[in-house]
Amino acid sequence: MNVFITKLGDGPAGRRLAVKDLFDTTGIRTTYGSAVFADHVPSETATWVAQLEEAGWVNVGKTNLHEFAYGVTSQNLHYGVVPNPAWPGRTAGGSSGGSAAALVLGLADGATGTDTGGSIRIPAACCGIAGFKPTYGRVPIEGVFPLAPSFDHAGPMARDVAGCVELLGLDVSPAALGDLALGVAWADRAEPLVRERVLRIRAEPVDFPTAENVVPAFMREVGDVHRDLYPENAELYGENVRGKFERCLAVEDGEYEAARRAREEHRERALEALEGLDLLLTPTLAFVPPPADVVEPEVRVAMTLFTFPFNALGWPALAVPAGPAENGFPASIQVVGRPGEDELVLAAGLAVEAALKT
Repeated sequence: MNVFITKLGDGPAGRRLAVKDLFDTTGIRTTYGSAVFADHVPSETATWVAQLEEAGWVNVGKTNLHEFAYGVTSQNLHYGVVPNPAWPGRTAGGSSGGSAAALVLGLADGATGTDTGGSIRIPAACCGIAGFKPTYGRVPIEGVFPLAPSFDHAGPMARDVAGCVELLGLDVSPAALGDLALGVAWADRAEPLVRERVLRIRAEPVDFPTAENVVPAFMREVGDVHRDLYPENAELYGENVRGKFERCLAVEDGEYEAARRAREEHRERALEALEGLDLLLTPTLAFVPPPADVVEPEVRVAMTLFTFPFNALGWPALAVPAGPAENGFPASIQVVGRPGEDELVLAAGLAVEAALKT
């Protein structure tokens, strides 16, 4: 299985860490999922990985990902397609698909992921695990290869919400959902059984904005990261990502400025929509995991529709396993809070997870 780029060992029981191969690791090959960096061995370890190692976690392997973290399926043409061990024949999601798969297989007890448009939460949803995108800047991203810097987040992935809490070193207890004012958005845009799983948690319907008009700002940042790297190495980029990078390099100043203004408007509308409420609930994905051989550009917009808005905002967002939906494949519910409310989101996530198991 193409889960690990580098398998290092088993580590001590209960503290095994799988590290997405976007994080630098001293003396260990770090490819960023790309042939451009096939022989890259960093001299320093990414800040968060170093912090986790100091806390007792042991890196047992570097996990595969969508090339340069730019994709939602982890179909990597250089290092192999990441399988979905829980639901064979379905995508593991991306870009942190290898981290999700390692957790499902029991090869690690926690994993690092990155999330620029949903890359922690999408594989968590596809593989039936938990994944948390913290408030922007809460988890350090030094030593992580950037995708779109002002949208990039690092965060934990685990088999359950408690595992995410442990990776962050927090002391969080389940919230009393009845004491929280919860809103729910976009459930009406989900498949029937996904919608049913989400609506098991009682919440007030909210007209919350999506962020399609912000995407050119994201693309411009991607283009800026690769503006010198791509022309010198274009033939080493996989065919399934090359066109995306070329479109990002072609974003014009006017498109970028309009998207920046749209991002500010998105922030204003989001705060207005959540006024009077503590937290927001949404489906993580509107549907169950697509087939493993899906053409990524054909599903990319749909798979990031409910996740990207919170990268544009920098708000904390947690994907919580929600049980079976269409054809027995997994549903996932997203718990979202305002910036800095990470502990509240996780506390609610613990309670939502427990409620959905009953």
